[in-house]
Amino acid sequence: MPRYPWREHNKTCRRVTADPDVNFSAPGLRRGYIAAQPLALGVFIYGVTFGLLAVNAGLSILEAMLMSATVYSGSAQTATVSGLAAGAGIGASVATILMLNARYLLYGAALRPWLGQASAAQAYSSLYLLGDSNWVLAMKAHANGEADAGFIFGSGIAMFIPWVGGTLLGSLANEWVADPKVLGLDFLLVAFCTAMGMGLVKSRHDFQPVGVAVVIALIVDRFAPGGWTIVAAGLAGALSAFARKEDPT
Repeated sequence: MPRYPWREHNKTCRRVTADPDVNFSAPGLRRGYIAAQPLALGVFIYGVTFGLLAVNAGLSILEAMLMSATVYSGSAQTATVSGLAAGAGIGASVATILMLNARYLLYGAALRPWLGQASAAQAYSSLYLLGDSNWVLAMKAHANGEADAGFIFGSGIAMFIPWVGGTLLGSLANEWVADPKVLGLDFLLVAFCTAMGMGLVKSRHDFQPVGVAVVIALIVDRFAPGGWTIVAAGLAGALSAFARKEDPT
């Protein structure tokens, strides 16, 4: 029997607690990468469209690539370059990105119980690659019993590569598609946001914030053009939804 048995007990406890329920492994990364492949083609096409719009708005190929690699948000980037093409300034562009990317705070909070047991490098690299599609995919996989946090990183890589690659191809193809409006590509943001918004509607009461946002957007676009329309509409819709929640009657 050891002279100090409690020391052996403490060592055993440390070994047990050092092995978390959630791991981050190469097999999990592969599962996430493979599971995201059906969505990768759509992300690639979206990236090509953004590349066309970005260069048409006055960005260089390098600037478009850097924007896709750092901002990494199709809706925010498309709205920003559309604002730049309309004459928006830096302030409106930054506000647009912050407004449209605010949802990632909720995405990250939802993944906290899962990624919270991974290392800081693993967690933050996974969050950097997080997008709408792979967040939904990861949450569904987690609900079905996926315990490997590498799934999030793998599905993120599967989206990030075609997004940046599509941006490059679209930027280069701008010489052959001088005006994206001819193909209706300038409508992509509206279609994308409408599809996302309809998926969030649970009852007829959810249309109230939409109506408020539309009215404010029309007013701001008429009297204060220059890229602030999306920001004002987003704030108005959010405040309307908050007020309705606080006053259920």
